[in-house]
Amino acid sequence: MKQNNVLGLIAVPVFLAHGHPGNIYAARYNLKTILLTESIGGATATAYKIENYPGFPSISGMDLVNKFQEHVESQNVEILLEPVEKIEKLDNRFKVNNYEAISIILATGTNKRKLGVPGEKEFLGHGVSYCATCDGFFFKNLKVAIVGGGNNALYAALVLTDLAKKVYLIHRRKEFRGEPIALTQIKSKDNVEFVLDSIVEEIKGDKLVSSVVVKNVVTNETKDIKVDGVFIEIGTIPNTSLAAELGVKLDDAGYVVVDNSQRTSVEGVFAAGDITTNSNHFEQIVTAVAEGAIAAASAYEYIKSQSIV
Repeated sequence: MKQNNVLGLIAVPVFLAHGHPGNIYAARYNLKTILLTESIGGATATAYKIENYPGFPSISGMDLVNKFQEHVESQNVEILLEPVEKIEKLDNRFKVNNYEAISIILATGTNKRKLGVPGEKEFLGHGVSYCATCDGFFFKNLKVAIVGGGNNALYAALVLTDLAKKVYLIHRRKEFRGEPIALTQIKSKDNVEFVLDSIVEEIKGDKLVSSVVVKNVVTNETKDIKVDGVFIEIGTIPNTSLAAELGVKLDDAGYVVVDNSQRTSVEGVFAAGDITTNSNHFEQIVTAVAEGAIAAASAYEYIKSQSIV
């Protein structure tokens, strides 16, 4: 069994902004560190354009991920493309796959929230998507619907208005929760139609999506909107199954409960990023980076307290 002082743990889906800074700081504390992940990129990599990360006025998500990865590897942190099946606590150690660690940092990110309507599952990959950056090109000069009212929905709209013939932005409220600057940019486009106070009740089609059934929550009227694709951007849910199996305390919404040092309820386990109750659930790269740095510093102090460092 392989031993490491600190195991920076990232499982699917990976959000490099969460785990990588933690590993950078761990390396700078001279802690032997490895990072486990099933794939590299995650939510950050799918971002079409990032304009709110300090030092980069405008950069694609994948380019930012690559810069994070280069920085981590320059600190001699080993990145292993290996899915995490299980974490076990063994006395004052943790077993993760075939590795043993004194402390671990959980930065497992979030999963896309599903609509839960007829047709969503059936047409996944056949017109239904959760990633405009990944799949937008397939809908060039076609009609698409975007469902959601937060930043993810607005940025999906910015991507798709440059590709699609027509974009319907469907939101259950009258006002959007996303950044006003993004909304202003969308309103300047001539191929966008806002469908407000409305919810999607069904996604219809044959082999491919052909329309969405939309209900106005104020008037209760329903209508069919002819589209070739549906992009669902209604938020995320924390990917905390590994944390739960380890006995880490979660809040009612499934987020990992941490203190201001990123400590969880299980001694030696720290958490960072979108899965935690910290940073007011802001779910930004910059806040995830901060939590990762704090988690690494706290892990170092924990290891020192065990008379190991």
